[in-house]
Amino acid sequence: MAQSETAAKGMGGNERLVIFASSAGTVFEWYDFYLYGSLAATISKQFFSGVNPTAGYIFALLAFAAGFAVRPFGALVFGRLGDLVGRKYTFLVTILIMGLSTFAVGLLPTYADIGLMAPIILIALRLLQGLALGGEYGGAATYVAEHAPNGQRGYFTSFIQTTATLGLFLSLLVILGSRMSLTPEQFDAWGWRIPFLVSIVLLAISVWIRMKLHESPVFQKMKEEGTGSKAPITESFLRWGNLKLVLIALFGLTAGQAVVWYTGQFYAQIFLTKILLVGEQQAYLMVATALLLGTPMFIVFARLSDRIGRKPIILGGCALAVVIFMPVFHGLTHYANPALESAIATSPVVVAADPATCSFQLNLTGKSTFTSSCDVAKAALVKRGVPYGNEAVTGDAQIRVGSATIASYDGTAADAKEKAAVFDAALAEALKAAGYPPKADPAQIDSVMVVALLLVLMICVTMVYGPMAAMLVEMFPTRIRYTSMSLPYHIGNGWFGGFLPATSVAIVASTGNIYDGLWYPIVIAGVTCVIGLIFVRETKDRDIHAA
Repeated sequence: MAQSETAAKGMGGNERLVIFASSAGTVFEWYDFYLYGSLAATISKQFFSGVNPTAGYIFALLAFAAGFAVRPFGALVFGRLGDLVGRKYTFLVTILIMGLSTFAVGLLPTYADIGLMAPIILIALRLLQGLALGGEYGGAATYVAEHAPNGQRGYFTSFIQTTATLGLFLSLLVILGSRMSLTPEQFDAWGWRIPFLVSIVLLAISVWIRMKLHESPVFQKMKEEGTGSKAPITESFLRWGNLKLVLIALFGLTAGQAVVWYTGQFYAQIFLTKILLVGEQQAYLMVATALLLGTPMFIVFARLSDRIGRKPIILGGCALAVVIFMPVFHGLTHYANPALESAIATSPVVVAADPATCSFQLNLTGKSTFTSSCDVAKAALVKRGVPYGNEAVTGDAQIRVGSATIASYDGTAADAKEKAAVFDAALAEALKAAGYPPKADPAQIDSVMVVALLLVLMICVTMVYGPMAAMLVEMFPTRIRYTSMSLPYHIGNGWFGGFLPATSVAIVASTGNIYDGLWYPIVIAGVTCVIGLIFVRETKDRDIHAA
């Protein structure tokens, strides 16, 4: 009865302030974080110009992923602080670190200015951002959930779940506005700095709003009663009962949620611009439109989870993604670049090469060189967004485009520069003759259908992510909640999700099949479905006030 009365209470002024302040700050942090990902192509030119364009772009994505890689460590540092000191002060610290690191990127000299120090400093700033974000989400989700009445935690925390999408949406809008205000040359030279620099204004607003908050009543009560944990990391991860929950949360929930989220909201954008060669401005508009239309569904599915449970919605979203990813991305090709689809069907491209000379072009150090005739051939096709098949032969690599054959070359040869010019010209002519477009024709893009397909991906995203904050909060006791829920969330999203763009692009570059990169999220989401069905228990009716 008490639970029903509390649930019926609704959202008061204080709860609105809590949600608004927590969400506004988190939107800003995600805006900061995704600026880099949205500008990966431009940043690869500015900071990784010492390697070939394909390797440079993959390396830029890896630098983006570096911020995700350290998020679990941020979860440990700030999660412990949040469980010992309090929720409010911890995520004030995280937002300051995040915001100042982002502003500094806007001031950073490029590779042309200071050489290797430029990417080193950039990666250091990304690591600081990742550490801060590792402490942000758990604090915001825990803080809001501990203010929510029973029976409405999914609804209350759903506003936190919208922040990642809104942050990405805001970053796309600012980038789009900057691009439209400047020439392409101006934007590539210095305009890319604008979105990073204006973030200092958003930082000031976010900090001012968060200063108005009071500590979580659940945490305050626990402190007054002296029931808090004195060693939250030890209790969270060195005691099997809680460690088991952490592992279940990771493999049965957040790993699948992460790959679905990053495929639907980030890899789809890369697929449009780098593989289907849709113009960045048009791609941003279509992605932003889908995000705008789909964002309310976070709240819809989270509120539904208050009624029917978190588990069926989250795992249902993972299962749906497994089924639809391949057909949806085939549909994106059909509606975004029909000329490419036609050329693939009528004049397939094949790289005939000795497999022993072909590398997996994932450049982890920035120093790797891919100069064999096979690597040169594949990099040239990837750069042009041309899918290809593979054939094992001996000798130097060749590219077959329909009936035409183009010999590749060794990138270390003394006359490599001259051979490159002949090779590029012959390849361009053969691809043109076979109908392969140098870029997607804007007049042939069916924007309505592309947005509709992106919206289908968004439905999966909102299903897996909308109820997630409430479920993670409900899985762990108050005294170690911040620490315990943060780590599986950030390993899932930081490692399984954060490395998805670089890994998927590298898979495509290696196999030549533009859809092979999707096997990474499909397999992980499928594994999460199986583990989640067996081991995850429903949490919606649990009492989160227990220490």
